[in-house]
Amino acid sequence: MATIPEVYAGKSVLITGATGFIGKVLVEKLLRCCPDVKFLYLLVRPKAGQPPSTRVEELIKCRLFDKLKLEQPNFEDKIIAVSSDMLEPKLGLNEENTNILQQNVNMVFHVAATVKFDEKLDLSLKLNVMSVQKMLRLCQGMKQLEVFVHVSTAYANCDRSHIDEVVYPPPVDPYKLMYSTEWMSDEMITMLTPKIIGNRPNTYTFTKSIAEYVFVEEGAGLPLCIVRPSIVGATWKDPFPGWIDNYNGISGLFIATGTGMLRAVIADADTVADLTPVDYVVNMMIGAGWHTIIHKPNTVPIYNCVSSATNPTRYRDCNVMIDYYQKTPLESTFRRPYVYWTSHPWVFSYWNFIGCKIPCMVTDLCLKLIGKKPRMVRVCDRIAKSMYTLKYFTQNDWVWSNRNCEALMNALPDTDRKVFFLDVRPLDWKEYLETYCVGTKQYVLNEDLAALPAVKRRIMKLRNIRWVFNTVVLVTLWQVISKSELARNTLDLVLNLSF
Repeated sequence: MATIPEVYAGKSVLITGATGFIGKVLVEKLLRCCPDVKFLYLLVRPKAGQPPSTRVEELIKCRLFDKLKLEQPNFEDKIIAVSSDMLEPKLGLNEENTNILQQNVNMVFHVAATVKFDEKLDLSLKLNVMSVQKMLRLCQGMKQLEVFVHVSTAYANCDRSHIDEVVYPPPVDPYKLMYSTEWMSDEMITMLTPKIIGNRPNTYTFTKSIAEYVFVEEGAGLPLCIVRPSIVGATWKDPFPGWIDNYNGISGLFIATGTGMLRAVIADADTVADLTPVDYVVNMMIGAGWHTIIHKPNTVPIYNCVSSATNPTRYRDCNVMIDYYQKTPLESTFRRPYVYWTSHPWVFSYWNFIGCKIPCMVTDLCLKLIGKKPRMVRVCDRIAKSMYTLKYFTQNDWVWSNRNCEALMNALPDTDRKVFFLDVRPLDWKEYLETYCVGTKQYVLNEDLAALPAVKRRIMKLRNIRWVFNTVVLVTLWQVISKSELARNTLDLVLNLSF
């Protein structure tokens, strides 16, 4: 049986979402581990006055590509940036580029999507569903297409407690919905969105579910497969451990905890935290493409790319990040890291107000007094909003079947199993989470580990400030109680009721 590098050799690959987190890792992995791949066509939209070619140049300056630069100094020759926009008709491709892609592309990876949970429904439909339709139309004209890999999410069907590797019926008629949003006003869409999405928590999971149905229905006759990753986190091994480049999702909560801005988390500590390393996800995508080409299945194979099916971890295990951030603090630390776990939103609101909002208000007041722009309360509110957005996923459990993933792993040739690892059983979660914390410090915040002694001294100062503040508060309360008969009587009543 041909290996993955052999199947990808001489092939031209089209990738959307290449400037995103998963897309970057996919580009790097294909170029480094499938060295004979012919070309990578990257659909990139112009942004902030930068043409696609400039954005790709910035992309490969990332430290993620350091290993590739050493092994293949001329890898850039294989990357072709193509100007495109998922919101435009025909993906914003001109006729020349359309012809080039349809004549030359062998494999397609559609990664582009909006991952904003609270995106407006009409925009989420355009980016997550209509873009799939446009990609399918492009692929239907490809003369040499061998596989089209669509990246969905394990939470596309989160209204179910058990999720199999099948495409479920859509919650509404996709075509009537897309037509309706074309003529609805923004106010009407906003008002109707909760009723339309039903018991799904947000527009992201809702539109991803619809996209899967449209992908299979309109892609009939094409070689298709779907990969559904769960919560995608930092790299486990490849090209090096701990690489992460964004504040999205759980990474943002890690950083907020490390800076001391997040004092409480809305989560059931015993709930499974289905975290999947991005390198494992990318291996699954590449492997799914290989498997579809080799076996040519009659139905669309779907891969629930999750960790909980074989190596589950729980949110209580994430406490290791508190220990790490206290030993290896962030330079931007606002308060000494500490987190209180609760399943009650009102308890979270209390801890957030006492532990974060009040200190931020005091800090903003000081900033105003010295002539600087206040910003801490705004940051605190943004973190709290993120926590409320994620609480659906931190308080519920799902069971995913992963028979196709297991079959794919077992089908890999021995030479591929080490390079394109698909088994997360050996993953040590404590070690991985500590490495994840290092990655947020090094690659997201760009902090130097050599500056650690100075940062530790800052943490000690923050601890001392906290002790002094608490002492002042206790002394003040004692003085009030000792001088007030009402306060003493109230305290006695509370103590008598309690003990």
